[in-house]
Amino acid sequence: MSSSILRLGPRAFSADDRVVMAIVNRTPDSFYDAGRTFAEDSALVAVDAAVDAGAEVVDIGGVKAGPGEDVDLGEELRRTVDFVALVRERHPQVVISVDTWRHQVAEAVCSAGADVINDAWGGYDPEVAHVAGQFGAGLVCTHAGGATPRTRPHRVEYQDVVGAVADFLTAEAARAEAAGVGSDRILIDPGHDFGKNTRQSLTLTRELRQLTATGRPVLVSLSNKDFVGETLDVPVGERLVGTLAATAISSWLGARVFRVHEPRETRDVLTMVQAIAGAREPAVARRGLA
Repeated sequence: MSSSILRLGPRAFSADDRVVMAIVNRTPDSFYDAGRTFAEDSALVAVDAAVDAGAEVVDIGGVKAGPGEDVDLGEELRRTVDFVALVRERHPQVVISVDTWRHQVAEAVCSAGADVINDAWGGYDPEVAHVAGQFGAGLVCTHAGGATPRTRPHRVEYQDVVGAVADFLTAEAARAEAAGVGSDRILIDPGHDFGKNTRQSLTLTRELRQLTATGRPVLVSLSNKDFVGETLDVPVGERLVGTLAATAISSWLGARVFRVHEPRETRDVLTMVQAIAGAREPAVARRGLA
């Protein structure tokens, strides 16, 4: 079982810390930005902006999560490896995560300086955990309901979605430890929208304490997702408020890492929640004191 300290690359985070992981898509067809950060120079600007906004982690992805044009191994490597090396040189203290399900990509990006492998497809390639162990990297273990990468859920059913997710992630984290990943470098992600419909994702958010109670640091990837859009009946460009509401609830219930498209707004929400919880002081305190 992991300790309360989470170690990712050059950083160590306590149980009271709330960590922002900023998404940087090296894809031409991202659902969120439609290729805005596909070009290398644009992606570097996005990394700089995320770090300035308070993100401790940048999560680089070379393949769109949803269905789309085929991205073979060689193309994913071209989109990620050299870029990881550039970010490593530019920001020595930032934690670099790479979103991939392929062990060949995991090995190449770790060699280039990545600190974390974000395995968003639930161990589809079991060798990913061995690569993380070999390099001393962090690993995000995600519940995707057994889905094949880049497919959408269709009439997926669970007798108990929270129990199924907790059982899978507990076993997946134990498998990662057996593969050599340090217990203080493993995160678990319930996988909102991955192998789940909107009601199931809402239930996981509401019952998140059942996952934080496992003792594993919980990462949530809520940003602008379909469960937010369907709950509010709004398109991608109008999901920020709903995302931040889910972020505040998840932080209150114990999630520790937040994978987001809007790092500055997320940092403000997390700071406010931490202050209300008594985990940090206000930045200034003048009212009623002068």
